[in-house]
Amino acid sequence: MEFGIETWIDRLRDARRVTVLTGAGISAESGVPTFRGEGGLWRTYRAEELATPEAFARDPGLVWEWYDYRRGIVAGAEPNAGHRALVELEARVPSFLLITQNVDNLHQRAGSRAVCELHGNLFRSRCTAEGTTRDDLPNPLVEIPPVCTCGALLRPDVVWFGESLPVEALTTAGREAYRSDVMFVVGTSAVVYPAAALPERAAAGGAFVVEVNVTRTPISSVVDVTIPGSAAAVLPAVLDAL
Repeated sequence: MEFGIETWIDRLRDARRVTVLTGAGISAESGVPTFRGEGGLWRTYRAEELATPEAFARDPGLVWEWYDYRRGIVAGAEPNAGHRALVELEARVPSFLLITQNVDNLHQRAGSRAVCELHGNLFRSRCTAEGTTRDDLPNPLVEIPPVCTCGALLRPDVVWFGESLPVEALTTAGREAYRSDVMFVVGTSAVVYPAAALPERAAAGGAFVVEVNVTRTPISSVVDVTIPGSAAAVLPAVLDAL
């Protein structure tokens, strides 16, 4: 479907409930590497070799060294104009949820409050015995691998390959996507399920779905509007048009 800018801006102006799904693209604009695909090697390892329960069971120290390295890189990055525009959008609509596949905490650092993390957070850890989480580990780590006060190993509180997404986060994301009036899909390849099904879920509920990406994706032909360009350039322009 093709809509002029006036049509979808009017839909956004009238929206009471807005959801946003973000992926690696918005973080890449802040200099955060994806660690997957070409150029994604760390030492001689790929992410798929380290971000698994089996890798952690085999060598928790090695896995934590990689995450400590990643945490250092992300800590040096700053939220960009795209992140900040979403903070402003949240303040403008009555009901807002930012659903992110990213684990870098940049949305929260920018000031976003209603954030649903589908894949966890690099700066949280989880006790392998009790399941409790904490966000007070030093950066960089002093002890590798870190241990909980109960004596058990801590693991990064992220979703690894082969693990299911957290039920509560996925349920919340699906519910709010379906209830939304407008959904923005920003910087995501739209190929990793179940997150990639959320725009379809929003459309099924009657939402007007807008994609923002530098390249076409599998959902480009089915969303209501595709806006080519970076999140840092497009999202502030959208707010200016409101």
